Amino acid sequence: MSDTTDILTTARQRAVSLPYAGAVTPAEAFTLLQADSGIKVIDVRTQAERDWVGKIHVPEAQHFSIQWTLYPGGAKNPDFLQQLAQCAQPDDVLLFLCRSGVRSRYAAEVATANGYQNCFDILEGFEGDRNDAGHRKTIGGWCRAGLPWIGA
Repeated sequence: MSDTTDILTTARQRAVSLPYAGAVTPAEAFTLLQADSGIKVIDVRTQAERDWVGKIHVPEAQHFSIQWTLYPGGAKNPDFLQQLAQCAQPDDVLLFLCRSGVRSRYAAEVATANGYQNCFDILEGFEGDRNDAGHRKTIGGWCRAGLPWIGA
């Protein structure tokens, strides 16, 4: 079995009660992206978050930015599915990323309910959870895992 197959099998095993295909750790997501150029990251953070906080550093052909909620205001993006259809096919492997792993779960669920068969949440998100001082990037997440990213 390849690393890709092993990782996706493990990710699917995590999905026992999830309404989408599964969940990967940030390190697994990075390994998948390096191994398979057909796998896509759907970054559902707001444009402001990407501009002010940073974004993952993967090939442009694999990274797509589609806001789940809009900034300012936080309203749900009414064009989310239309924008997803512009960059993904129903059988593509899609890895959804947000700040902490909450919005990405919702996006993976909605995409799955609308015919996308291989939707995976990137656990812990880009910045991870807050520590006792309220700061991110110290507990879990893409950044904490030491994976490549571009700072703001």
